[in-house]
Amino acid sequence: MNLKKETVTNRHELDLDHKKKVKSVQKVMKSEHRFVNLSEIFKALGDYTRIKIIYALAHEELCVYCIAKILNMSDSAISHQLRVLRSIRLVTHRREGKMVYYSLDDNHIKNLLKNGLEHVEQNKGRR
Repeated sequence: MNLKKETVTNRHELDLDHKKKVKSVQKVMKSEHRFVNLSEIFKALGDYTRIKIIYALAHEELCVYCIAKILNMSDSAISHQLRVLRSIRLVTHRREGKMVYYSLDDNHIKNLLKNGLEHVEQNKGRR
């Protein structure tokens, strides 16, 4: 009988603890819109080719021709991927005469890539 009373008391304390945690996290939750935007970024980063383009642009501002040569792909394939990256503002561009040069939109993208690569390299023996 004493055991049941202790279990009920512990469950009540646990429920109070859970309620505090739920309220704490609910206070800092972002809007649905923010999560949708973030998921679009991760979808774009889920593509192998786009990751390589971002990696190249993290090192140098490049034109489509240069990116195509680096990745050993066609200009049209690279242009398609750059359109996707531009549409979600991971990549920006500037014109110089007839040439268009691409770069990362800001350092957040570079940091996201850097952190992801650090995680992969740190855990390379685990797979």
